[in-house]
Amino acid sequence: MVQALALMAIVNPKISTTVIEGGAFQQEVEQRQVMAVPMVFQGGEMFDSGRMTLEQILARLDTGAARREAAKIAAKDPFDVLVVGGGPAGAAAAIYAARKGIRTGVAAERFGGQVLDTMAIENFISVPYTEGPKYAAALEAHVGNYEIDVIKSRVATELIPATEPGGLHTVRFGDDAALRAHEVIIATGAHWRLMGVPGEQEYRNKGITFCPHCDGPLFKGKDIAVIGGGNSGIEAAIDLAGLASHVTVLEFMPQCLADEVLMDKLNSMPNVDVITNAQTTEVLGDGEQVTGISYRDRASGETGQLALSGVFVQIGLVPNTDWLAGTLELSPRKEIVTDRRGLTAVEGIYAAGDCSTEPYKQIVVAQGSGAIAALSAWEHLIRQQTVLAS
Repeated sequence: MVQALALMAIVNPKISTTVIEGGAFQQEVEQRQVMAVPMVFQGGEMFDSGRMTLEQILARLDTGAARREAAKIAAKDPFDVLVVGGGPAGAAAAIYAARKGIRTGVAAERFGGQVLDTMAIENFISVPYTEGPKYAAALEAHVGNYEIDVIKSRVATELIPATEPGGLHTVRFGDDAALRAHEVIIATGAHWRLMGVPGEQEYRNKGITFCPHCDGPLFKGKDIAVIGGGNSGIEAAIDLAGLASHVTVLEFMPQCLADEVLMDKLNSMPNVDVITNAQTTEVLGDGEQVTGISYRDRASGETGQLALSGVFVQIGLVPNTDWLAGTLELSPRKEIVTDRRGLTAVEGIYAAGDCSTEPYKQIVVAQGSGAIAALSAWEHLIRQQTVLAS
């Protein structure tokens, strides 16, 4: 959002943008009660918060933009392969499909997906270290090297499978736009899992946050908690320990499940504590912002409270598949059920990455499953064309 607003100010002299670094101007943050970034104010009133692309900002300002864009999308010719989602799986699927010389499209809410909210990436083979936003930009740049029609700021709302072999599948979006394709690869990823406790929704972006990389500087010198002791949670705690006065990690299980190398790093930090067997039961606040949390020891049954200014929730992901209920087979965890080639129960529809039953939710796994789905779609497309030609 920051880059988009700066670009608007550069291009249009009638637009001015002031960027405030929250970590350096704590007084400004406190006066405006900013508990999550980016947060944009227009004329003294909050305009929006969270990540927004240039297209999304313009759509908010230009009320007729969505209608015009929907008409443009509806007028597009059918794709051979349409990828829904722009994360690692979606990008890999699009590239592998485009390299076959077939008409390929990508429709995504934001390019990079969940990776944009990821901090250090140290297990992507051949790249010893990178960060989520940098990696997401590299994904988009790589896709841009091919003749791929990228359609941004699109959230899929309905899938209408073809009614006959070789027919066109339709994907509808929230603004009445629709795209058609012979083969559809769904790579919509996942979103942060919520704790589901009282106070969580009330204090979201008021101390409850999911992005340590984005919001960590706002809690400089304060006491905070990280919920979750997996790799994401421990990485967050390590990163936040350099900013916060004290970090407490609460893990539901009897022990943290993060990699040993991460636990060794965490245990070397003097301002971090870990509480295991801890079930968070409530987020506490004063009506304006978070003041603490309550938790229960699952082993002893005893309860406790922590006085805190912020809570970073890192307890896993939930697939973005609600829009497919009743159309595709979903697992009990709401993952799209696929075979080893990425094919769903509906011919010509594939799924890849974190939204599918592909095991191990890792970037490298998501990319592999995206490539597999694209190759499977291409083979099916060729067979269908051969059958129809005969």
